[in-house]
Amino acid sequence: MTTPQRIRTALTELTGVDHPIVQTGMGWVAGPRLVSATANAGALGILASATMTYDELAQAVRETKERTDRPFGVNLRADAGDAAERADLLIREGVKVASFALAPKRELIEKLKDAGLVVVPSIGAVRHAEKVAAWGADAVVVQGGEGGGHTGAVPTSLLLPSVVQAVDIPVVAAGGFFDGSGLAAALAYGAVGIGMGTRFLLTSDSAVPDAIKQQYLQFGLDGTVVTTKADGMPHRLLRTDFVNAVDAGGSLRQLPATMRRSLEFKKMSGLSWPALVKDALSMKKASGRSWSQMVLAANTPMLLKAGLVDGDTSAGMLAAGQVVGLIDDLPSCEELVDRIIAQAVGQITATAATLV
Repeated sequence: MTTPQRIRTALTELTGVDHPIVQTGMGWVAGPRLVSATANAGALGILASATMTYDELAQAVRETKERTDRPFGVNLRADAGDAAERADLLIREGVKVASFALAPKRELIEKLKDAGLVVVPSIGAVRHAEKVAAWGADAVVVQGGEGGGHTGAVPTSLLLPSVVQAVDIPVVAAGGFFDGSGLAAALAYGAVGIGMGTRFLLTSDSAVPDAIKQQYLQFGLDGTVVTTKADGMPHRLLRTDFVNAVDAGGSLRQLPATMRRSLEFKKMSGLSWPALVKDALSMKKASGRSWSQMVLAANTPMLLKAGLVDGDTSAGMLAAGQVVGLIDDLPSCEELVDRIIAQAVGQITATAATLV
């Protein structure tokens, strides 16, 4: 039996979950197994759809619904050529939350909200939060530089309060969170909950190969590096031998392998060349990347798959937040969520007891 609700915030009210904890949408990691386990634990699980075809997403949503009757969300690529069709899928299937790594267009936000979905973009700067708030987003996830995957340079301790002060919609804090003390701290900053990626990746419910999970547990606080050599944008990764070599090398040396993996992703995704070009143009416009950076970006899904799905760290990369250096176990999602809530309530109670 999961822990009953002990902390009620705007996040729990908006989404219908029991606990103000979000499992973020990690490509190749956040599938039906992890998302449903998170949902059944009373937190908000987010399916990662960027590495899925439309049909795979439809199947993943159905499977998640078979595994849980609790609310969950789906992370969409706002710049994907079929973003509107994927939004229609979420509406038809009654998905509770639509999250985005990039700001969705105002029209897409309105469409999802009109259908009853909660729209929660992820942002990395105050101006981005202000933009999506003005467009009608229900809440934002703000990720500081400590987070895994694509990240900015501003730490959560500075970015979070600046966003909370700038917008009048609920703010979820991400980047550097892994326990109840972090949840208590985020609430004290004015956030309505926390988002965690690496901590949920390192659970027994995660489908990442056990050997890879054990490798994560071996790294310390200095075990990650932020590099632009992976896909042209700042990306925080574990310091594996492969990543160190990529970070030290030049783009021209990577080009043959990059093109090969890009072709592999095209074959796996089932996309036609026109569809891929359309997606690339949309992504380039949204992100402002150069064409050389776009070539690297096309390579990223296969690099992540090699490490997180195939377990091959000699030819793949592993995204990780800095908190990897503070994690030493692999609990179930239920055990993790229950622990965090108990710790947070204890921390808040102890702090309140010191007030005079």
